[in-house]
Amino acid sequence: MSAALHRAIVRDGRRIRVELRPTPRPVAGEVLLAPQTAGLCGTDLQMLRGLRGDPAPVIGHEGSALVVAAGPDADPALAPGTRVVVNPTHPDDPSFLLGHHVDGLLQERTLIPQSAVRAGLVTPLPQSLAPGDLAALLEPLATVRYAFSVLERMGVGTLVVFGDGTVGHLAVRAAGRLLGPGVRTVHVHRTDAGRAWSEHRAHRADVLLTAAEGGEALRAAVGDAPAAVLLATPRDATLRCLETAVRAVPGEPVVDLLGGLPADATSPLLPGVELAAVRAANCGGRPAEPRIARALTDTGAPVRLFGHRGVAERHLRDAAAELAAAPERYRDLVTHVADLDEAADIMRHLAAHRDRTWRGRRLIKLAVRVAPDRSAVPTTPAPTASAV
Repeated sequence: MSAALHRAIVRDGRRIRVELRPTPRPVAGEVLLAPQTAGLCGTDLQMLRGLRGDPAPVIGHEGSALVVAAGPDADPALAPGTRVVVNPTHPDDPSFLLGHHVDGLLQERTLIPQSAVRAGLVTPLPQSLAPGDLAALLEPLATVRYAFSVLERMGVGTLVVFGDGTVGHLAVRAAGRLLGPGVRTVHVHRTDAGRAWSEHRAHRADVLLTAAEGGEALRAAVGDAPAAVLLATPRDATLRCLETAVRAVPGEPVVDLLGGLPADATSPLLPGVELAAVRAANCGGRPAEPRIARALTDTGAPVRLFGHRGVAERHLRDAAAELAAAPERYRDLVTHVADLDEAADIMRHLAAHRDRTWRGRRLIKLAVRVAPDRSAVPTTPAPTASAV
């Protein structure tokens, strides 16, 4: 009998193509998943462009899946047919990082190792929370929920969001519902094109800026209300945006270093602060009371800093509940939907070009339909990747 095979988007250096791969069989404690919908993330783009050295040939850490097989001694809650979401970051085992260190969801079958299953990283989703193509937003919205679980206790009057990728837009959309209707939002975009896209959205921020407008424009937009800053930025932009925020936001702002950072990141504006250590102090929802660092700028102004890697099960469940409760608030962020073959074409384009445009439209979130999700709750069809 020939070995079972499945289709996967495989990267090898700068080459990206759909290939057949051997389908593994789960052994003790493992589960085998059939990804239904997977999202393409900003860190995925960094890997495709050679900016990160993560070794997994199959990327993808966002989305939902069905359990198709479970090894002996696997969690009985993960029986075949169970719809699940996978938490990509292990709080204790750095060797497990889905789609980075181990093969991810952009394939028809994904094996989840025993260490991740035992750590509770495979979370069942009730059918009532089945998100369809919105599953591509589950994990990034969970990171926003994690950030807001910290900020909601700080009396925030204005939320400043740096970054116009998926997480930045999700933070703007979710702020009114999860931080309170009185919170103002200021959205700082990387480019004029990003701002132009936001201007035509029904759920845009109260104030739209671009990074080029600088600190004076940001200071005027924030005003005197207690402010928080969420840095939903790529690794090469986080430090610059942090310094803009520290200089421009008055009072004692609290800054979430959600975006990536180089391991040795420091700033002369924050003497003695190891920024990567601040970001890594909270991982996978631990500790339960998040660590927040207090620091002084080079001019003696106070600032509070925290960050986080990964999320906890509760954040994923909260994100699923939020998408089920208000799907139309988030639906237009899934700008492109594709199967594995077209997704590979899109990934090749994004790897070679810095812009986020495909077939004439700005790409915010690509949802890859790895397999038909016939059991999902019907939703309004999202635009296909070939739509203009």
